Amino acid sequence: MSNAESGAWIDGVLVPLDGGVSAAAALIAASRQPLFAGLGTDIEGTRAVVFLAKQVGGVIDHMHSGPILRDLDSMRESGVMLTTPGEAHIRADTVLLVGEGLVETWPGLGPRILGRPARPDGTDVARRIVWLAPADDAALPGYALDRLAVGKGSKRAAALAALRARVKRRPVAEAPIPLFGIDAIAEFLRCARFGVAIWSAAALDAMEIEMLNGLVTDLNEATRFSTLPLVFPDNGAGVLAACGWTTGFPMRTGFGAGMPAHDPWRFDSDRLIAQGETDCVIWISAWGAAPPASWPAPAIALCDAATQFVREPKVRINVGRPGVDHDTVLHSPDSGSLVATPASDPSEAPSVARILGLLLGRVADAEQSA
Repeated sequence: MSNAESGAWIDGVLVPLDGGVSAAAALIAASRQPLFAGLGTDIEGTRAVVFLAKQVGGVIDHMHSGPILRDLDSMRESGVMLTTPGEAHIRADTVLLVGEGLVETWPGLGPRILGRPARPDGTDVARRIVWLAPADDAALPGYALDRLAVGKGSKRAAALAALRARVKRRPVAEAPIPLFGIDAIAEFLRCARFGVAIWSAAALDAMEIEMLNGLVTDLNEATRFSTLPLVFPDNGAGVLAACGWTTGFPMRTGFGAGMPAHDPWRFDSDRLIAQGETDCVIWISAWGAAPPASWPAPAIALCDAATQFVREPKVRINVGRPGVDHDTVLHSPDSGSLVATPASDPSEAPSVARILGLLLGRVADAEQSA
């Protein structure tokens, strides 16, 4: 980054970093309920967000909280059986893909899992893949698989319900697709030595996810089956983990009562902004994601230099990219765990955690002098 790219701006005017931090701190200190949104940051940045939000009675919400919490809700309500990408790569002789957006969510899905032989019992076997696809013309180029078009929304939900019934050999009065196709997939799943169901919660609703987890539970009565819900960009899984161990809750948590309180509806960023329940939005995105165009301009943005806003924030401070400009710890979709990553192109650009640490001290000073 150049010096200009790594600077700070107030109302579009370039200022020293110290001036930008002071202006941002004044806005946060004067706010009755600041909203820390986006949360596109690494583990250290997430911890810093939580500490600052706790001090000022703010709210934290990740840009992908909606689908992340759909997966989490199923886990909390009825439990799930989870595997890792590594175990799926080695053991899964049977893969059930559900819905769209899979390769887009995880570009490594093909090379890491779909395109390799499986070794469920220590010897190579051909991996069998079936895709409950959104349409007849849906495609995953380069991979040999069986595709069954089940549609989207209520049609897909009905197909999943029929599939779960037929896996248990229960009668089905009516299905949105021919029953022989459902029966073929049910038999295919029952014959797995080690099966894995893979989906992206961005494409499924809560009931579909619940049915998939129930299907996997049923399959485990006769064979071994697990799930691999795909994680989201902008370190969504890492932010979820860090919020959990620092607050006891996932994102969409507020600190206005002096202690963390989690409420997926009350602390939804979109709702807070639409209802005028926040007076200071702090957008955090170290990988260049911009807030929804329907939002007003954030009061403060800690963002990558390439981030484009429909309306520029009051205070903008450009930050470095985790793993590029500075060393980091992130959740890796390839390993399914947190991974320490050295900077590939170190620079002087400040990390999100560094800026938030400066803000923490300045906000405390502003509150004491008020």
